[in-house]
Amino acid sequence: MAAATLHQLMLAGEFVFYLLLGVLLTAKCDWTAAQTLGLAMLLFVAGRVFVISVTFTFSRAYAAQAPASCRIGAVSAIAMFLREVAAFFLMFTLIMPFERFFMRADRLGLSTGRLPILLIHGYQCNRGYWLWLRRRLERAGWQVATISLAPVFNDIDGYVGQVSQRIEDICAATGAEQVMLVGHSMGGLVSRAYLRKQGDARVAKLVTLGSPHHGSRLAKLGMGENGRQMVPGSAWLAALNAPGAVPLPQTVSIYSCHDNYVMPQDSSLLEGAKIVPLAGLGHLEMAFSTEIERLLLAELAA
Repeated sequence: MAAATLHQLMLAGEFVFYLLLGVLLTAKCDWTAAQTLGLAMLLFVAGRVFVISVTFTFSRAYAAQAPASCRIGAVSAIAMFLREVAAFFLMFTLIMPFERFFMRADRLGLSTGRLPILLIHGYQCNRGYWLWLRRRLERAGWQVATISLAPVFNDIDGYVGQVSQRIEDICAATGAEQVMLVGHSMGGLVSRAYLRKQGDARVAKLVTLGSPHHGSRLAKLGMGENGRQMVPGSAWLAALNAPGAVPLPQTVSIYSCHDNYVMPQDSSLLEGAKIVPLAGLGHLEMAFSTEIERLLLAELAA
């Protein structure tokens, strides 16, 4: 199943559930249909806020100690929570379920000297995750390609063939011999799985954003083989992190010390990579972050 289809079905299921719940709650009240519908929408919003609250609860329970330079106060923490809620609503209620309406086809042409970039999304997402960042990178003069990994609940190694074919298509379209990979969350693991199987001949640089290189405790709530593979201590992660298992090109791991999906947050530390910690940034919020944009532009141009 494609991610867009999954999220459309989830939206429909949630709407029906909260509508029925609203009807039950107002059955003995003299409420109009519009008032009942309004209650259902309020319950829908509350349910989605609850989901993000759960991720932050887990992140506090399994938090790694943040470096002194990354500590934040209560006001910054509340602001981060609100931005993450907004990102969740935008991504999973609007952009990714209806990705075809928001994401035009990638525009690739003969290389002008810069290597093309392939953006690889994370767990339960699709190429819609990159809506804002792709525009920002293109505005800065980069050629940017995307991919929607399918099916949603797959073995991570099962995505390698799709990534390999996309890289070959990009090289054919641009005339470039190599690409640069940017992976968010599970996308960083998919990138490393590609490198383990195909080598680094086609990849000049890898940048990971909030990737659980050593797993995430939240993955215990995940579905599918890829969810199980991201549980800390899994056999798949052990094989991926074995010494010499993955030939890494120049690699940068950018992560948030307050990530609410990857926990402990220092799971993003990857041996052999340049480590860039950030403070007060949510996991989904990375898609709209000007700080992530700034770092990406600097690292890709380095």
